[in-house]
Amino acid sequence: MDKIRILVVDDESRMRKLVRDFLVRQDYEVLEAADGEEALDIFYREKGIALMILDVMMPKRNGWDVCREVRETSKIPIIMLTAKGDESDELMGFELGVDEYISKPFSPKILVARVAAVLRRTNQLGGETQLIEKGGIRIDKTAHQVTIDGERVELSFKEFELLDYFLENEGIALSRERILDNVWNYDYFGDARTIDTHVKKLRSKMGAKGDYIKTIWGMGYKFEVGQAG
Repeated sequence: MDKIRILVVDDESRMRKLVRDFLVRQDYEVLEAADGEEALDIFYREKGIALMILDVMMPKRNGWDVCREVRETSKIPIIMLTAKGDESDELMGFELGVDEYISKPFSPKILVARVAAVLRRTNQLGGETQLIEKGGIRIDKTAHQVTIDGERVELSFKEFELLDYFLENEGIALSRERILDNVWNYDYFGDARTIDTHVKKLRSKMGAKGDYIKTIWGMGYKFEVGQAG
């Protein structure tokens, strides 16, 4: 089996080496870029990149610019690295379609665990086809595709994970904290309001079926089939 390819983008050579060494130990193939322009060159030139680890502050083109351009043509999972702990940065990352967010300094072991979790959730580590269908909403977890009444719906990685979690817990009242723990993982310490942003976008993309996602004021959300307008 071919090794899973990961593109590591950071202008600090020491940081790239640290991340690369830990990933290589887990049998990943690692490509490196020292700035945003080089990252995009490699992204367009090389085939089969499964995941991108992207620093924010870089010369030539920063991480936000790279993420924005990549998202125009690809849903490749992106883990964003930043030296800042600013909430606005974190929210911007999720708005642009960043899948995970890690502030420097970080534990390389945690980063590697996060990489494995993202790849597992996108079914790039193998596994059988998984399908779930409720109320005309069909999720193919293996292909990472969603259809509503037979029509393909384009969702970001986190929107996909959120919808999947709602369907798996139909009829159950879910607090924002519980959603964070299960969709954003145990080591995400951001503001729970990011959930509201994702739910708003998800409802919009679902059309009338977005009404299946009910707001429970002061708590969170509940997914109920049969209540759409």
